[in-house]
Amino acid sequence: MRLFNVDVSSFAVAGSLVIFVIACEMTFGWELFKMDNPTGSATIIPIIFPLLAGPGAFTTLLALKAEFSSMVIIAALTLNMIIVYLVLQNVFRVEKLIGTGGIYVLRKLFGIILLAISVKLFVGNITSLI
Repeated sequence: MRLFNVDVSSFAVAGSLVIFVIACEMTFGWELFKMDNPTGSATIIPIIFPLLAGPGAFTTLLALKAEFSSMVIIAALTLNMIIVYLVLQNVFRVEKLIGTGGIYVLRKLFGIILLAISVKLFVGNITSLI
């Protein structure tokens, strides 16, 4: 980041905007991001991977660094990795358990939570930039 003369607050604001767009997709059902692979081409990376460990996740970690200590972020990241692993291992059971309607409700609920997180990150870091 020093190479490009960018501080953590700038990443936090950019990350909050990315999180905001993803949350809008989840909450309102918009499709803003599209897969821009050539049609008929095989992909090496699974579809879910970019959201779990892609640029959005990296930007989110940098944005959280502006708000929280490293130990809190590492603890939250570890707990998150365990939960994501368990959910991905049991995704079919979870889908059967809560049903299609439950998945729809959870998507909307977590979209709203994600909206709130993005607004908090944006407001908390835009003031330091201005």
